[in-house]
Amino acid sequence: MRIRVINPNTTETMTKSIGAVAESAAWPGTSITTVNPDMGPVSIESHYDEALSVPGVLAEIRRAESEGADGYVLACFGDPGLDAARELATGPVLGIAEAAMHTASHLGRGFSVVTTLERTAGRAWDLAERYGMSRFCRGVHGCDIAVLELDQNPRTKNILIEHCRRAALDDGSDVIVLGCAGMAELCWDISSEIGLPVIDGVAAAVNLVQSLVSMGLRKSGRGEFAPPPAKPYVGLLDSFGSSATG
Repeated sequence: MRIRVINPNTTETMTKSIGAVAESAAWPGTSITTVNPDMGPVSIESHYDEALSVPGVLAEIRRAESEGADGYVLACFGDPGLDAARELATGPVLGIAEAAMHTASHLGRGFSVVTTLERTAGRAWDLAERYGMSRFCRGVHGCDIAVLELDQNPRTKNILIEHCRRAALDDGSDVIVLGCAGMAELCWDISSEIGLPVIDGVAAAVNLVQSLVSMGLRKSGRGEFAPPPAKPYVGLLDSFGSSATG
């Protein structure tokens, strides 16, 4: 099967690290291609960033559809453009927040999310409610490391270990969810230090997409997730118009 992993920001170094984690989760016979858009923000840390990342994400979905991708992972914890991507795609599309929260709910009575900037905590709470995870999500904690500083700050791992340990104690959580794709490579190190399951959404989403594809399941093509109605778009979005799904 062919899985397309999309980093919704435009930073290629992060795309490479996401790709390494995604490939480590691939089953025999699964081909992983990890890409980022050629337009959009270099990192996603606000509603503004998220909104402006979506056209690039959709362009990558459309490209992958023409290349025969079987399923998709959106590798940003805000799950930007998830509903629109599902309209365009034929196969399953999973966001890493969605996948991580559902996975965590199978492993304990409650989980805490440890994310990057505190300003993004509200978005994580919104997604927990949307995904029916409010009863499991016991806290969302920012470590105040910017996305692009995660692989630059020599103290990143230690800071995350401390925040994850404290979140579990303060919230009484059994599981930790890492709230950024840029944290994915640290998952096992953090888990071994704090003695609890730590969920990286990239690996979780890759495995869920593989499971769905292996079961022969595709996206429902009726109702809200049917292809969007063809119509012209103007200006910078001209190419997203009538031919968007073809």
